[in-house]
Amino acid sequence: MAHVHLFGIRHHGPGSARSLQHALVQVQPDIVLIEGPPDANELIALARHPDLKTPVALLVYLPDEPSVAVLYPFAEYSPEWQAMQYALHRELPVRFIDLPQSVQLERTAEVREPAEEEGVADPQTEAELPSDDPLAPMAHAAGYTDVERWWDYLVESREGHDVDVFKALHEMMSELRAELASSLPPREAQREAHMRKCLRAAIAEGHRSIAVVCGAWHTPALADLPSAKADDALLKGLPRTKTAAAWTPWSYERLTYRSGYGAGVDSPVWYELMWNARHALGAQWLTRAARLLREQDIPVSSAHVIEACRLAEALTALRGRAVPSLAEYNDAAVSVLTSGDTLQLQLIARQWHYGDRLGVVPEDFPAAPIQQDLVAQQKRLRLPPKLEIKTLDLDLRKALDRERSQLLHRLRLLGVSWGTPRLHTGGRGTFHELWDLGWRPEFAIALIEASRFGHTVEQAATAFIAHRANDSAATLKVLIACLEDVLFANVPDAIAPLVAAIEHRTAVTADIQQLLQALPPLVSVQRYGNVRGTDVSLVAEILHGLVPRIFVAGGNASS
Repeated sequence: MAHVHLFGIRHHGPGSARSLQHALVQVQPDIVLIEGPPDANELIALARHPDLKTPVALLVYLPDEPSVAVLYPFAEYSPEWQAMQYALHRELPVRFIDLPQSVQLERTAEVREPAEEEGVADPQTEAELPSDDPLAPMAHAAGYTDVERWWDYLVESREGHDVDVFKALHEMMSELRAELASSLPPREAQREAHMRKCLRAAIAEGHRSIAVVCGAWHTPALADLPSAKADDALLKGLPRTKTAAAWTPWSYERLTYRSGYGAGVDSPVWYELMWNARHALGAQWLTRAARLLREQDIPVSSAHVIEACRLAEALTALRGRAVPSLAEYNDAAVSVLTSGDTLQLQLIARQWHYGDRLGVVPEDFPAAPIQQDLVAQQKRLRLPPKLEIKTLDLDLRKALDRERSQLLHRLRLLGVSWGTPRLHTGGRGTFHELWDLGWRPEFAIALIEASRFGHTVEQAATAFIAHRANDSAATLKVLIACLEDVLFANVPDAIAPLVAAIEHRTAVTADIQQLLQALPPLVSVQRYGNVRGTDVSLVAEILHGLVPRIFVAGGNASS
């Protein structure tokens, strides 16, 4: 007879992960099932690669419409990540069992409005709980103002050596679900039906000890299996579409709830310290704050850190809690390190809570050709992607800097604003160019979307501009802005169709303001193009036609 062990977790909880580690060693499963996208099952084995560094995310998308995508992020302390590592290092079968994104993304594509703002769905919390969080009354009764702090104290701040916490969570969620059974959304029923289907498949394969790692909310639905026929009825006829999946670097900043991630945490760095330095947590957290404050020329000494640690312990006792939490240490930091000035801590908030951590995905991992091309160019041009915003000073007389500039402009054409041009003052002339560089993990989606235009960055930029030039909805201002990047990006095959489109717009445009707005960028292109060795004769032709039209339109406007 198969023994099914249900482990309800928080998706990015170090306490859950530590308890799960001990539980898996205790129950010795021969298969591990994890709440996640079955579309990416073939990529699980790559999680063992030594050069894959968290935080990373599984990206699942529609190849024909890459902007319809969903991301499953993982940190080192994510329970699902630890479950994968446990299974892979013991060479056990491990699978994702959530409702496939081939079903869920098909629905997203069907209801998607053309003008909808681009975004990334959150599969781990969307529709996971009813809109009014059923845990809120319990948190309030325990004296907490929000569920996250209560859950952190109840589960994530624990030592993590006890496995009975999973049994307690299961009983709590069972009671809550019994009260809310009539209000569960249909999609949740389908997700859980698919999880049960995967669980039955594992039992049918003869596995004797099965570990199921999923959001705590789902464990009651997997404890007592209804008939397979009932679950098949829930899943019957669901439309499916083709999906693709890949590992992609992620960041601590995008793991926070402030980024819009529904399963986000308050402070990823705090949870990292809780995972790696449980017994020196407070000292390391406050020392980190002190170092960052000193970098802002705010005088903070080691004595401040010691007193802040003592105050955090005192606050914990006054509040009747067993161990200090993030709230106690933050309150102590405000009182001692900054003498009550919260603005000083706001200066370091970003670095303090999530820093500049960006995951690493090996170059030989499956990826779109355009992504592989970009990685190769970043390596060749010595431009590694980093989260922190840095200024890049280019001298366009140098071949290396000129190629760097071309790459940044090509990416801008594709909607990947890794670099933002800066205005500069000084005497270095037209060969001087400044950029603010800052990589964002969501650029991975923009690159995949751009891959339909070509397999390299240059090919995609050329084809995209030809597509834009033929777009009747593109305004003259938009086309002019494209022309600047096209010339500076050195994609000569895109110039002719773009110039033709600009000439057509200027011929039919009577708006003097739009014509005047188009003039300075063109003059700038005419002035700087030769520095890059770019043929700007076509731009001169546009100016020769545009300037007379401005005089004519200006005369009509003044009469």
